[in-house]
Amino acid sequence: MKWLNVIGLLAVVGLMTLYEWPRIKGKREKWTYSILTLLGLQLSILLMFFPEMPGPTELIDALYSPLGKLLEK
Repeated sequence: MKWLNVIGLLAVVGLMTLYEWPRIKGKREKWTYSILTLLGLQLSILLMFFPEMPGPTELIDALYSPLGKLLEK
């Protein structure tokens, strides 16, 4: 069932790219669009298979919690 979701997501991203690609002017913008779209696609597929994956705020909390404890004293 998850693979059907992945195929559907790939179809949506493909249609989105077919619609947007001719409207994007410039090589740099096309590279940016491609990279951001692929990163978003990769993240959404990862979240489909591992929904309990920690978010970015948990990483920030883990990094800055020692500093917060130091500042409390």
